[in-house]
Amino acid sequence: MTLRSETPPPPADLAAGAAPDSAQPTTAQLKADIDRGRTGDKVAHYDPGLSQLGTDDEAAGNPNAPDRIRLARETEAASPRVRAAADPHGSRSWILPAFFGFIVAVGVVVGLALWLLR
Repeated sequence: MTLRSETPPPPADLAAGAAPDSAQPTTAQLKADIDRGRTGDKVAHYDPGLSQLGTDDEAAGNPNAPDRIRLARETEAASPRVRAAADPHGSRSWILPAFFGFIVAVGVVVGLALWLLR
């Protein structure tokens, strides 16, 4: 099976599931929010990391408290306008074909002008 250049290899091609709300949120829920595109800084795709979010803090003896994780989930959440702008294949899928069409049109116009002026 050949992959298109935009298709990430497994396990990054897995769909990112939504994290449920909880009274005791975890760093896995925060990572799920990020993978889901809720923060607006990346598209909704699973991001395979070497170590899970918060692992370094726990190894250092400073695990994240649920209230700090809840605060991070609330402050990291982007507005719907920002999330819509982070979607590269959404409403702007016409830009790349329009760009190539413009380049071809310029080439045709220049070629036609040179041919008529010879």
